[in-house]
Amino acid sequence: MPFLRFKGFEKEWLQNASPVIIDEFARIAEVAKEKVKIELLLVEQITNSPLSVEIMMFEREQEKHDAIARMIHEILKPHGFENTHIFFILLSPSLYYKEGLPLQTKSMR
Repeated sequence: MPFLRFKGFEKEWLQNASPVIIDEFARIAEVAKEKVKIELLLVEQITNSPLSVEIMMFEREQEKHDAIARMIHEILKPHGFENTHIFFILLSPSLYYKEGLPLQTKSMR
């Protein structure tokens, strides 16, 4: 945890880009690299929808969220993905469960 979920990207491109994304994300969010999870969502589009990156994580200072979004944008832009939607889904430790119990502290960031 946190989870970075990419929609509409090619698997090979994402696999190649993942090490840089993980390194930079971990640095900005101040988490261990091993905790950063990257997923490729395979969706069936019913209507035209944009490429997107959804980031599920515990809330940080606004400046960190801004820096994370900017970093992802800067990695995507040179590859023609400048119009990708990047958004956060903020999780609450009291509503995030491990082994059936909610996290009580911010220690899982």
